Amino acid sequence: MKNEWGPIRGRVCGTRAGRIALFPREGGAIQSASKDTRIYLAGHRGLVGGAILRALEDGGYSNLLTRTHAELDLTEQQQVREFFAEERPELVILAAAKVGGILANWEKPYEFIQENLAIELNVIHEAWRSGVKRLLFLGSSCIYPREAPQPLKEEYLLTGPLEETNRPYALAKIAGIELCRSLNREYGTDYLALMPTNLYGPWDNFDLKTSHVLPAMIRKFHEAKLGLPGEAGEPREPHAPVTLWGTGTPRRELLYVDDLADAVVFLLENAHAADLPLGLINVGTGEDVTIRELAELVQHLVGHEGEIHWDESKPDGTPRKVMDVSALAQLGWSPKVELRKGVKRTYRWYLQHLEDK
Repeated sequence: MKNEWGPIRGRVCGTRAGRIALFPREGGAIQSASKDTRIYLAGHRGLVGGAILRALEDGGYSNLLTRTHAELDLTEQQQVREFFAEERPELVILAAAKVGGILANWEKPYEFIQENLAIELNVIHEAWRSGVKRLLFLGSSCIYPREAPQPLKEEYLLTGPLEETNRPYALAKIAGIELCRSLNREYGTDYLALMPTNLYGPWDNFDLKTSHVLPAMIRKFHEAKLGLPGEAGEPREPHAPVTLWGTGTPRRELLYVDDLADAVVFLLENAHAADLPLGLINVGTGEDVTIRELAELVQHLVGHEGEIHWDESKPDGTPRKVMDVSALAQLGWSPKVELRKGVKRTYRWYLQHLEDK
């Protein structure tokens, strides 16, 4: 395909694990975003996208483009192509994705890989095709091998087998990373891939069949505290026992979603793909807890006084996932909301929006 931007000028980045990448920079440097840069935020109604939208607005960015799913189906190439042709964004943040917890990923593997591949290919390709030179792609920590050394470094990508329960989703996210890196190397774009750890916070999904672990715990402990009917509709007394999946021994790192949004704006203003040897960067806290410890924390903050039962017939998922966040720390960013405070804020939001559940 012809390079529509003319001659490529660039530099060779440092190497890692024997890889060499060429990230061209027009005129010696790709400019950081200004407050009036025309930014398209894909997925602004989701947990992540909503937090990013708030952070951009708080940061003074005034030229923001958003579309609901009803207005723009990102899995439909023609719709995406027409949107980019008409709106001509200068910068894209791709936070749109089909997401879910271990149950949803296990029961709907095809939907998770097909929909995410379609979204990524359409948005990233049409962004490049319309001349967008800067893009931030939101991936996931599940891209790393199940048995990778801990903490997870960026160079561990593609060094071993993935976790079976979310492999289709992980493969879709890996494809998104490769789309960005390939465009950077071949056409001189500045498409940066961010790998967030497990996220939680306001506007999370609390549906027990599709949610991630922390919002599911909040809802389970809250309903058991009140003695509301169980998942099968059975009557319960207040502070009824709560059953959770697995052994409780896997370890998970959790990041408050507003911290992720803050990191996105920080990277938008302070980093480029060329600054990172692999064109991707981890975003997290660098600390983790066991699922059992997390359950006890949520139980305490919710005020549930019953027993916790562990259903060991259900899968645990990846034994441990904690990110190496040294690259982001060296750039000058660190999270602000510690886990206890974040869970309290999330439970408070849940109580305020119970009528929406």
